[in-house]
Amino acid sequence: MKTPCLLSFRQALSVPVMKSTFLFSLSLIFSLVFSSCYRIPDKPRQPRKQIQNASREPSVSSETQQKIQDQRDKMKETESVVTEKKEVVEETKEKVEAAVEKPIEKPAAPKRKEYAFANPVPGKPGFVFSPYNNELVDVRDIPSGTLVQDPTYPAAEKKYFRVP
Repeated sequence: MKTPCLLSFRQALSVPVMKSTFLFSLSLIFSLVFSSCYRIPDKPRQPRKQIQNASREPSVSSETQQKIQDQRDKMKETESVVTEKKEVVEETKEKVEAAVEKPIEKPAAPKRKEYAFANPVPGKPGFVFSPYNNELVDVRDIPSGTLVQDPTYPAAEKKYFRVP
């Protein structure tokens, strides 16, 4: 069994050591951060006029400048020729379009009349009710969607319906 004296002595020794280590590391970090913020003075800058004069020393000879100017003039001439050609092409295009006759439009076909669908007879496949007078019509061998003349009306009235 340990005595209470020894425990309290060990605890008393360990606490200040921990505090001092923490304070030391904190002060070390603070000093590093503070010293890194120190600004090193820059070299004195030259006035702007001196820099411009220094950059102009290696000047281009007048012959070279003349060649460059000649090239620029040639480029401008070619650009003007190209724009003139484009204008001529556009003018001829307009003349051709004006000369070409537009095709004559054909009259639009009359719209197809929408016909009513017959109603199927429940329990009797191939038979339908006429949509006009509700009479029974036999359409056994006629495919779906086909336009059929209603046989219950005379041919002069010409009533049509579609097979469902």
